[in-house]
Amino acid sequence: MALRTRFTEMFGIEHPVVQGGMQWVGRAELVAAVANAGGLGFITALTQPTPEKLTEEIARCRSLTDKPFGVNLTILPAIKPPPYAEYRQAIIEAGIKIVETAGNKPIEHVEEFKKHGIKVIHKCTSVRHGLSAERMGVDAISIDGFECAGHPGEDDVPGLILIPAAADKIKIPMIASGGFGDARGLVAALALGAEGINMGTRFMATVESPIHPNIKQQIVDNDERATDLIFRTMHNTSRVAKNAISQQVVALEREGAKFEDVRELVAGTRGRSVYEVGDNDAGIWSAGQIQGLIHDIPTCAELIHRIVREAEEIIQGRLMGMVGARQMVDA
Repeated sequence: MALRTRFTEMFGIEHPVVQGGMQWVGRAELVAAVANAGGLGFITALTQPTPEKLTEEIARCRSLTDKPFGVNLTILPAIKPPPYAEYRQAIIEAGIKIVETAGNKPIEHVEEFKKHGIKVIHKCTSVRHGLSAERMGVDAISIDGFECAGHPGEDDVPGLILIPAAADKIKIPMIASGGFGDARGLVAALALGAEGINMGTRFMATVESPIHPNIKQQIVDNDERATDLIFRTMHNTSRVAKNAISQQVVALEREGAKFEDVRELVAGTRGRSVYEVGDNDAGIWSAGQIQGLIHDIPTCAELIHRIVREAEEIIQGRLMGMVGARQMVDA
């Protein structure tokens, strides 16, 4: 039994398992390992300091795999935004055929990618945003439930509701994101109307993940409660791993703090140092509630193959067994 979906067919991959873009984490060694295992991985463009470095990272990934992979380009508001158009051009000139977009108003980038025959997956946190992306002409969407790491939006709708609500209205292929890390999640996502799953935190805790072993072990040790929601009062909610810094930010927000008051605490360079030196409390770092279901640090191949194998066992064994038992009762 093969788990073939519209998504796997459209993007030329073997398994309906995706490793989405993750700042400081989506590097060539992880992306290639996911691709070689039959999934779809994304290099995170803005992890690279310049468009030229992104070009080099794409080439490095190609040296490690001949399977399909993509690049994530996240558009976020910033006082001094990165040169998005230059990163976009680097992606196009490198011959990348799959792009994951995320963030605000990506239409300019989507249109340019489409002109060059690039398939676009857009990350959304609500049905209305998914419908907007569909009208924009993207090829697929990733629908992110409230459980996800990073930005879950401001509606606080968990995947169990958000995924089928989106599936009822969106016609293009959709993958489910936020709270996925094992076979049970994949089967549930397919049952809810998605055509695959997108995993971030789960892929952080793999052998090929380019982060410090201490942080991988911290993810394993954490449970489903070990996250904080920061920037809630600023209407830019972000789910991060609970640590001394995130607790400080939450406390300051309760006291009415503005972004300027927490800027130094949440600086991206501090978050990057968490992954580099392995100090959980060095800064803010993203992690989802799926931490409560992560119990080991496998290779990407072991993880993906285990998820797909166990998903097939659930469908063929437990679920089909229920159908068979019912048919016997009816007879």
